[in-house]
Amino acid sequence: MVDSEHLRKILSGALALSAKKIEINSLAGDASNRTYHRVSWEENGSARSLILMVMAAPEGFKASEEAVSGAPTEIAELPFINIQRHLHACKVAVPEILFYDAARGWMLLEDLGDITLAQVIQEKAAGNPAVLKEHYQKAIDTLLTIQADATAAPPNACIAHHRAFDQALFVWEFDHFIEYGIEARTGMPIPQKQRDAIRAYFSDIALRLASLPQVFTHRDYHSRNLMIQTDSVGFAVRVIDFQDALMGPPQYDLASLLRDSYIDLPEPVIDDLIAYYLQRKEARSGERVPPEMFREYFDLVSIQRNLKAAGRFVYIDRVKQNPRFLQYVPPTLRKVKRNLEKHRRLAPLHALLAEYVEELQP
Repeated sequence: MVDSEHLRKILSGALALSAKKIEINSLAGDASNRTYHRVSWEENGSARSLILMVMAAPEGFKASEEAVSGAPTEIAELPFINIQRHLHACKVAVPEILFYDAARGWMLLEDLGDITLAQVIQEKAAGNPAVLKEHYQKAIDTLLTIQADATAAPPNACIAHHRAFDQALFVWEFDHFIEYGIEARTGMPIPQKQRDAIRAYFSDIALRLASLPQVFTHRDYHSRNLMIQTDSVGFAVRVIDFQDALMGPPQYDLASLLRDSYIDLPEPVIDDLIAYYLQRKEARSGERVPPEMFREYFDLVSIQRNLKAAGRFVYIDRVKQNPRFLQYVPPTLRKVKRNLEKHRRLAPLHALLAEYVEELQP
C-alpha cells in the first residue's frame, strides 16, 4: 500500500507541484522485484502524472538482479541511478529521475505512457511492413547510439564499464537453462555423461562469444523495454529497464531485439534489419564488419540469449511464483531450434538437447 499522503507531500514540497488531490493506480509489473504505480492529478486544468517505482529492499538493488562478472568495484549508488545518469549524458532517451526517497525505496520517474514497441508491432504493424520496418529501424538507431556513445565514455563513468559478459557469465546463463529450462521444467535430471557433453558445447560457444569486441550492452533490449511516444511530427523510442547494463558483444542487444521472446519476426525481416544495422554502423563509425561473420555470431548469441530467457521464465515461475511468463517458453525455444538447424557444426548439440526439450525435436 502506497502512503498517498506522504507521496502528496513529496509532490507539493520537494517537487513544488500543485498536487492537492492525487490518484494512484498500480501498473502491470515486469519480472523484477519492483512495483510500479501511476500517480495522477490535475494542475491548472491540465492532467499531470508521474511513475512511482517502489523497490522492496533499496540496498539490495545495489546488486544486479541478474548474475554479473567483472572486476570488483564499490557500488556507492543504485545502478538504476548511476546508469540513467550515464545514458542521459550520452543523449540516450531514458526517463528522467525526479525524486529518490532512499528510506522508503521510492523513486519518482517521468511518465513515458503505456505504449511499448511490442504493442505497436502487435496492434498497428500487423499486415503493415512499412510501420514495422520504421519502428525497428528507429530502435536500431537508438541501439547504435548506446553502443557508440555510451561505450566511448570516460573510464569510471558508469558501473556498467566494470562488469562484462565473460565466458564464466555466459556459462552461468547456460547452466541456468539446464537447471530450470530442462531439469526443473521436466522434473528429470540429465544423466551426468550427457550433461557434461552439453556443457562442453555450451562452454565452447561461451568462449567464442566472450572473445568478441565489447560495447555498452543494455542486456534486456527487447520490445517491452522500449516505449513509443508519438506526437504531431512522428514518434520517439524511449529506453527503460537498463539497470543491469554491462559490457558485451555488439550482437547481444541486437539479438535481444530481433529474436525477442514476445515478437516473432519473419527471418527475411531479421535479415533486412541486420543489414540495416551494419549499414548504419559503418556510416557512423567507418568500420566495415564482414556480414557473414557478424551473422554467425548473431545466431550464436541468439541461441545463448533465447536459452537463458527460456530458463529464466521457468525460474520466475518456480522461485518467484509468477507463471505469467511460462507461455513464452515454447516460442522462445522454437527460435533456438531454427538457429540450431542453420548451423551444421551445432548438429551434435541440437541432438543432445532434443533428447530433453520437446520444442527442439525434429
